Amino acid sequence: MEAGDHELIMELKQENTRDLAFHRLIKQYEERLYWHIRKIVMNHEDTDDILQNTFIKVWKNIDNFREESSLFTWLYRIATNESITFLNSKKRRSLLPLNDVSDYLMENLAADPYFEGDKIQMKLQHAILQLPEKQRIVFNMKYFDEIKYEDMSVILNTSVGALKASYHHAAKKVEEFLKNSDW
Repeated sequence: MEAGDHELIMELKQENTRDLAFHRLIKQYEERLYWHIRKIVMNHEDTDDILQNTFIKVWKNIDNFREESSLFTWLYRIATNESITFLNSKKRRSLLPLNDVSDYLMENLAADPYFEGDKIQMKLQHAILQLPEKQRIVFNMKYFDEIKYEDMSVILNTSVGALKASYHHAAKKVEEFLKNSDW
């Protein structure tokens, strides 16, 4: 764990320094977590809500953080779980099949006024949205965020080998989709 993170955690766990340390934590990780969540839910407003829920969960559980992983990994795990929980809740409320959320996410992306991508970026996102949920998350974390498989393993509670295979299969599917689509 980085020395700065260890110091930040100690400050977060002390009552008299908690508020200031929490503001530093948000400033340090907010943008990275925002884009991680955004790649999962594909909508600005939903991402803001999930990010807020993530930080609330961190605030409530910082005393329980055992420092077995890095602070970054712990935050990404919470953000990922909050994102998946949000999508599952949307699926249930919208009566979407639990395995098929790609159309919903594509509609989210197309309707999002904050999406600044061009036609090629939209095509890539469409290809990624065709992946099963776990592959989509792994692909985004590796391709866009360049997260190491070891860190991903802790975040997603999955073996490194399974993550490598998942990324490999996802990359092949995305490549195949991009080759065969007629956009």
